[in-house]
Formats: sequence, structure tokens, C-alpha cells
Amino acid sequence: MNIEIRKLTPALAEDYVTFFDTTPHNERYKMKCYCVYWCNEDSKDEHFYSKKARREYALHCVKENIIKGYLAYCDDKVVGWCNANTKADCLKSKGWRGSNGPRKGFRPTEETTPEIKAKSVFCFAIAPKMRRQGVATQLLARVCQDAAEDGFDFVEAYPEKEITDKSENCVGYADMYKKMGFIVYCEMKKNFIMRKQLKT
Repeated sequence: MNIEIRKLTPALAEDYVTFFDTTPHNERYKMKCYCVYWCNEDSKDEHFYSKKARREYALHCVKENIIKGYLAYCDDKVVGWCNANTKADCLKSKGWRGSNGPRKGFRPTEETTPEIKAKSVFCFAIAPKMRRQGVATQLLARVCQDAAEDGFDFVEAYPEKEITDKSENCVGYADMYKKMGFIVYCEMKKNFIMRKQLKT
């Protein structure tokens, strides 16, 4: 199986939304979020009310280079996604500011400073038939590789402490991060904050 990882660009906007048309983050509720909650401080409530609204907003955000991350391709078809952005930018997004939802109480305890650059990994979406085949690991490896080349100090992730329904676990498994060199930086109520140091 040949997996190709591509950095998301405006030219891949249609590939991106087409993948989310058929691949929900949460299979239990069939939610198609298009990963728009973690990308832009200018988002408004109407951007999230319906699948159509989220899709249109996602297209806009990809074309404007607001959503950041990587797509995994197999046979030229998207089979996976990883949302990875500069932490300083993500702190302004609706997902970080909001007090409701699955990530309530998971926010990191500190912001980064201009002298310290952190890349945040928020979530993965993998096509059902491609799960448990290392796609997320390959996406994460590319995130870390590019972050190191771009001068980031570390990559940060927020896996849940306990997984009760694997179909809902879109933030990645703690074991995967450990295998990739991440350590537990601190613990929140429901999540670990894990970091991989890129600079010494």
C-alpha cells in the first residue's frame, strides 16, 4: 500500500471537502464537521449550523489558506487528514474559545511566546477501510518533519486519557504519540498534553 502525504493547499480544496463528504469524524452521530472549528477567529455561528454551511466555510478556509494540515492519499484518493497548525493561531479559534463540546476543559495551561514556536495537532480523520494501517502515524511523522524544518521548538497533541468509543477518538491515541517520541507534558481532566521536542 503506497501512501502519499500532501500538505493542504488551496489547490486541494475540492479534495478536502469531498473527503469529509463521506468521512465523518464521529461515526455514531454521522457528524461531518469539515474540521472548521479550529481554524479561524473570524468564524461565526452560522458557519456551523448545518453540513452545507460547514462545507462552504471549509472551502473558503482552505482556499484562503486558513485551515492547516495534511492529506493522505492512496491511489490518488484522499484516505486521511491531520489538522496541524501553529498553536498561537489556534488559540484564537472558536474551538479553543468555546466552553462546550468534547474538548471542554482540555485547553493547554499556557500559551507559547514569540521565542517559542509550537505546532498543535488537533485531530485525525481516516477513511474507515484504511484505519489501523498506519495512516495516522505517517501523517504525524510528516507533521513533525515539516515542523522541525520550519523551525518549531516542539509539536503538541491532546489525546484522551480513556477511550470508550474508538469511532469518536479523533485526537489520536496516546500510544501512537509515545511511539513517535512524544512525552506527557501535563495532565488535564480528560486529556494528556503531550509534546515532542524538536530543538535541544
